[in-house]
Amino acid sequence: MDVKISTLLNATQRLEGFVYEHTRLCGGGLRIEVEVRAHRQRAARCSQCQCLAPGYDHLEVREWLGIPLWGIDVWLRYAPRRVTCPTHGVIVEHMPWNEGKNTLTVSMMVFLAQWARRLSIKEVGVVFRVGWHRVFQAVDWVVQWGLEHRTLAGLVGVGIDELHWGKGQRNKAYVTLIYQVDKCQRRVLGIVRGHAQKDLRRGLRRLGPEALASVRYVCSDMWKAYLTVIPQWFRGAVHMIDRFHVTQLLNQAVDKVRRTDMAAMKGRPQAKRIKGLRWTILRRFSRVRGRARQALTRMMSTRLATGRAWQLKEAFLHFWSYRSTRCAREFLRAWVSRAKRSRIGPMQKFAATLQRHEPMLLNWIQARDEIMTGAVEGLNNKCRVVTRRAYGYRSFAVLEVMLYHTLGKLPMPELTHRF
Repeated sequence: MDVKISTLLNATQRLEGFVYEHTRLCGGGLRIEVEVRAHRQRAARCSQCQCLAPGYDHLEVREWLGIPLWGIDVWLRYAPRRVTCPTHGVIVEHMPWNEGKNTLTVSMMVFLAQWARRLSIKEVGVVFRVGWHRVFQAVDWVVQWGLEHRTLAGLVGVGIDELHWGKGQRNKAYVTLIYQVDKCQRRVLGIVRGHAQKDLRRGLRRLGPEALASVRYVCSDMWKAYLTVIPQWFRGAVHMIDRFHVTQLLNQAVDKVRRTDMAAMKGRPQAKRIKGLRWTILRRFSRVRGRARQALTRMMSTRLATGRAWQLKEAFLHFWSYRSTRCAREFLRAWVSRAKRSRIGPMQKFAATLQRHEPMLLNWIQARDEIMTGAVEGLNNKCRVVTRRAYGYRSFAVLEVMLYHTLGKLPMPELTHRF
């Protein structure tokens, strides 16, 4: 059975109230033009309220780029009608394939946006022979549509973290990310430039009080601005410190001790015992094998501060295995006391940090099975992957759109055909 192009278009992109009339191949076989006309038995609708409205006049013929067939561009051609709407006056009619003044069809924008989740914007533009700005235009429209139609009801766990995006250490070089870290859903909820108190408040204000009212658990790092704002906005929620950031601070303290010993032992035989052991020292002892374990054992025999700091690090890892907050509290206080008596500056400083944030550390033990606390840093790493895929984004607006599109799990317009 012979199949016409109009038959394929009706099967994949049916237009309610309109008909595919004539199709022709032109441009040396690189362009398919499809004439569209209004159905003779269907009245026009207002593009704003979708109400039936009588016709007013016709505009000039416009063209929209659709999804290519076999690598050939498909262009829809139609002369839009203007209608007289009782509410909105004289206005252009509703066209199901069109949105605003875009020169891409809705299906084409969704098609390009789906590919932009896998490839960079520039690569998508090269593959489908459209400019990168048109690809971004499609992604931006899909993201805005998804933000308007997403559901924020039923949030249980929220994670808040920062991402270094720009250059330097100024406030605008950071991005505050708000995640949903429920067991059933992990996604980006909000993106705000900066990591000051006012920036986090602005991000939470965008979500709305209705969405935040059901939050029971909040996970964050120990950034002072976050610790100040979170109790104000989540009064009845359990606020906990993310395990990743605590482990990161501990590893930084141990590494600082190692570097101090390396500088003090420079030129002495003991320096050879700790040289080249940076990553071995920071790794869990249970994961150290072979020659690395032998080198670690030789380092312990030197009685340097690095060895004592490493023993404290290994001892503290037992804290994360507790299920009882009472037992975890006793262990934490005993460990803090031991670290303060060690006379190792970086470890004493880390112990003082744990002492200040003891209630939030114990909250992690309490809520460890309620939300996915590790998802906060996991989503943060995925955000870095999105930026690396494009070798960085110069504009925050582009970064925001791409993070929402890739990690926001936003709904997309329903189409007849799934591409």
